[in-house]
Amino acid sequence: MSFRFRVLALVMLVAVSATAATLWLVFRQASRQIDESDAAAASLDQVTTALTDYGHRHGTWEGVRDLVMRLNAQTGQRIHLVAESGWVLVDTDREHDPAQAVRELGTVYGYINPRPVLDLPRGGDDLAGITAKELYGYRAGVRLAACLTRHGIEPILKPGQYGVPEYEAPAVPRAPMVVRNCTDQARESEQATRADLDDISTACAQTGPGEPSNQCLAAAFSARIDEVAPQPARVVLGVGEPGGRSLVIGPLLAAAAGVAAVAFIATALLSHRVLRPIGILTAASQRLGRGDLTSRVPVRGNDEIAVLARSFNRMADSLQRGEERQRRLVADVAHELRTPLANLRGYLEALSDGVIEPDPELFASLHEEAVLQQRIVDDLQDLALAEAGSLAYHRATVDLAELLETCRTAHRASADAAGVALTVSAEPVPVYADPDRLRQVVGNLITNALRATGQGGQVTITLRREGDSAVVRVADTGSGIAADALPYVFDRFWRSDSARGRETGGSGLGLAIVRQILTDHGGSIRVASELRVGTTFTITLPVRPDQPER
Repeated sequence: MSFRFRVLALVMLVAVSATAATLWLVFRQASRQIDESDAAAASLDQVTTALTDYGHRHGTWEGVRDLVMRLNAQTGQRIHLVAESGWVLVDTDREHDPAQAVRELGTVYGYINPRPVLDLPRGGDDLAGITAKELYGYRAGVRLAACLTRHGIEPILKPGQYGVPEYEAPAVPRAPMVVRNCTDQARESEQATRADLDDISTACAQTGPGEPSNQCLAAAFSARIDEVAPQPARVVLGVGEPGGRSLVIGPLLAAAAGVAAVAFIATALLSHRVLRPIGILTAASQRLGRGDLTSRVPVRGNDEIAVLARSFNRMADSLQRGEERQRRLVADVAHELRTPLANLRGYLEALSDGVIEPDPELFASLHEEAVLQQRIVDDLQDLALAEAGSLAYHRATVDLAELLETCRTAHRASADAAGVALTVSAEPVPVYADPDRLRQVVGNLITNALRATGQGGQVTITLRREGDSAVVRVADTGSGIAADALPYVFDRFWRSDSARGRETGGSGLGLAIVRQILTDHGGSIRVASELRVGTTFTITLPVRPDQPER
């Protein structure tokens, strides 16, 4: 099975599983909401009865929160109690955690009216006076009950003769002043009572007794208790969808089919988008495996496939550069060894044919030529190891001033023989490096400087600390290097004089090895030169290494 079909099968499996899980969750959630709505409807009578009784008993909605929270704990329903004016008295969802998102209200609700309805006798005498008396008693009682409730005292409720409850203050030994103050605040003046009586009598005056008069007096009573009586309220129970709504299977199945279709189309497009670049990469890698190092792939975008394409192109570039280096190295080695080996072969054939006589001077010359070829081979090996990162380094804390003085001592005899003054000016600067490789670097630069400097000249070595770097300069007063040749100084087999003689010697690999060793130590080297004035090589090494001494 191809990768494309495996991806399609996997994604379709995930899509079908997700769709099935979604359907199950929808059914489960809807069933739960239906059960919650049914439970809310069953709890509505309990809640409305308790809240109506509270309004009747206390004459206010103050303090109702504790009762609502108890009802919430008993029924397990969200209870939303809102006054007729729109003021939310209690909402259990907000009370539990104000920071949490409030769920949608359900549709199971009830109406609570804690206000009494005046029930006057039919055909009675002085109905207006009865109404005024009941109005005075209820308003004073409600004020008393509300005041007692605010102070945590439960008022005493008694049924009245005409449907209007009567309120009394209990005997509270612990707070007699509170009860007395609430009683005093609840009283109304006689003038207010007489004014109510006159207003009611005037408003409801009619030619004879009867039912319309009773309705008018009851309406007047309700209007005049509005300012003191608790407002009617609306209570909503439960959350979620309306109770009793049935589930429609058709739309759910259509949504599931739509999700599956979208997943299939998206998977097909995704597989095409992924597999096409992979096919291009596969073809390019096959060409690369057959030896076509110029093979590259186009890069589009910044996704994972683009990153893979860039990595492939970098790998191909690296392989191509390595192949070019290898070919150049073989060509350079062949060039460097061809002439000396031809000389050796010519002398050996001449000796074999008896053309020349063997003597100590000839054998010394042949030996010197063999030593030179051996040095070239050794330098090539060191350079190959260094470029491959396999050259062994034994790092330690090194005082560069002492190391430079050691190099000066080692080359003093050569300098004296050439008639060149070799001096060192250094301050102590510690670095973390391989001392033998650093001596190889400095020794190579000193050797080259002595070769380029004639008798009476000078080679100066200086060491200074500049910030976090140690800077070593090897300067000579020799013949110098032409400006157009400076970019090639550190190339393999580059030499200032193209003819390799006994006096100038060298393999042409020393400076390439020097640069690689310094690079491995986190340093660098640069050169500045002027013909017939001299040359200066500048080495920079970090004073604080990345790794401490062990």
